[in-house]
Amino acid sequence: MFIGAADTAPRDVEGGAVTVNSRIPGFKDSSVEQRRSVVSERTGVAVAELDVLEPAQGLDTEHADHMIENVIGVLGIPVGIATNFRINGRDYLVPMATEEPSVVAAASNAARMARERGGFFTSGTGPVMQAQIQLLDLPDPETARLRILEQRSTVVDLANEQDPTLVRFGGGATDLQVRLVPTRTGTHVVTHLVVDVRDAMGANAVNTMAEAIAPRLAAIAGGRPLLRILTNMADRRIVRARAVFDRDLLGGEQVVDDIVHASALAEADPYRAATHNKGIMNGITAAVLASGNDTRAVEAGCHSHAVGPDGRYTALSHFEKTADGHLSGTLEVPMAVGLVGGATKAHPVARAAIKILGVESATELAEVVVAVGLAQNLGACRALAAEGIQRGHMSLHARTVAVTAGARAAELDAVVAQLIQDRNIRVEHAESVLADLRNRS
Repeated sequence: MFIGAADTAPRDVEGGAVTVNSRIPGFKDSSVEQRRSVVSERTGVAVAELDVLEPAQGLDTEHADHMIENVIGVLGIPVGIATNFRINGRDYLVPMATEEPSVVAAASNAARMARERGGFFTSGTGPVMQAQIQLLDLPDPETARLRILEQRSTVVDLANEQDPTLVRFGGGATDLQVRLVPTRTGTHVVTHLVVDVRDAMGANAVNTMAEAIAPRLAAIAGGRPLLRILTNMADRRIVRARAVFDRDLLGGEQVVDDIVHASALAEADPYRAATHNKGIMNGITAAVLASGNDTRAVEAGCHSHAVGPDGRYTALSHFEKTADGHLSGTLEVPMAVGLVGGATKAHPVARAAIKILGVESATELAEVVVAVGLAQNLGACRALAAEGIQRGHMSLHARTVAVTAGARAAELDAVVAQLIQDRNIRVEHAESVLADLRNRS
């Protein structure tokens, strides 16, 4: 039975701002229309503003044709709401765009377990990105590096002339660093322009600045500029999330111990780490995509961050057993997301997702995204440690298979139940089950 709408005190209003209650019992059992109604009630976003989530009213081909080249249509991705999230004392309903079953459910369930012990706590280094300007044909790279640093203030000022709006909002270029990079074609001088991008993802701002200062740097150094572009290794834009997951809700002491063992293997073995980190990205990418941000940039940053000082790929998250026997999880990743520019403003569904979240800065959005990544990772680790990943996926995967086989809404539950009972979740078996069901009715 759907009970979310009747849950007590769904929201409070303080100074005109909606305080969300993300705990919604029965949400998964309700209809799409009921879920939208509850999301509207909980967040203060009008139901009419959620109409863009209907495929016919979301991103149409006319708008898509202005976003990328050679458009022939659009691809729909399911958008779900992850519930139960409490981050730094505030509740969030989190839109997630993904085609993979169990991702939204696992994140919501993990958030419920963390909620019992205060939810998620986050911190970060601020919205700082870097551009790289590569200089070649330098006979004296060591001396060229110092010549550039001597002109640091002049170069930074030139960069800031390119984006007075960013500077007016408290951002802009703040520093200049110069590295000598030995390569198979010689030593390259690489200048890093450090930029506070405020609420933008930052690619356009830093790339424009890099283009502007490249000729000046070449003249100072006595060389030739080549690449001038941001780096997605956003190691100055780190966001951290931590949470304690309740031992009893996880399934007991043995499950806690086994998740710690699984985490230890991911830290030590790159083969395990790749799949472990994929679980993290299931949550992060879904939240980033729903918000209209650049999933490829975020993924590149996270995976580059997973390479430790020794050059070995390792786990991004860590799980430990607390003194009182609960499970502590931590995640630390670069998170280059923004609220201005790009698809965040151009895509109607992304705009609706941002309104549902109610975030007021790119930093706040980044913190929500990383908390979702940690929750999703815990969900996957718990499934592996407690029951095996296939059992955890079984019910949701069975629904996908049943729909593929042609099951209608009234037939879906019966077909799914039979597939799970038979432990044979394949399309051809679903077709056989469906045929039998229809013959009996």
